[in-house]
Amino acid sequence: MKLCIPTLGRKGLEELVGEHFGRVPTYTIVDTESNEITVIDNKTMHMGGTGYAPDLISKAGAEVMICGGLGRRAIGLFEQSGITVYMGASGTVKDAVDMFKKGLLAKATDETACDQHAFRGEGTGDGHGHHHHD
Repeated sequence: MKLCIPTLGRKGLEELVGEHFGRVPTYTIVDTESNEITVIDNKTMHMGGTGYAPDLISKAGAEVMICGGLGRRAIGLFEQSGITVYMGASGTVKDAVDMFKKGLLAKATDETACDQHAFRGEGTGDGHGHHHHD
């Protein structure tokens, strides 16, 4: 299985997980069967390129996106691309993959979407757009 993690650079398993999946400079793809690591540049519209991250990630062969949090629209775009999203990852790529393998990450749904990752104008009105789950 190929897992994709939004990352801040090109250090492979030791790279830090990026908090804003659309605006990270790179995506790290981890093949859990072959242990192959591939780092792809984020050339989507958020970074001055074209297209959306789910399309780029799908073309790279990833089946799962692991990230810290994601808004509803992005979750929908990943679902349309056939990619399952898991949220709650932090630390390094290795940490995120370990969390996924241990079942510690939440599958992303409309109910678990983070308002802080939603479009401007949405959120809880606390000035930061943070949404707390009970």
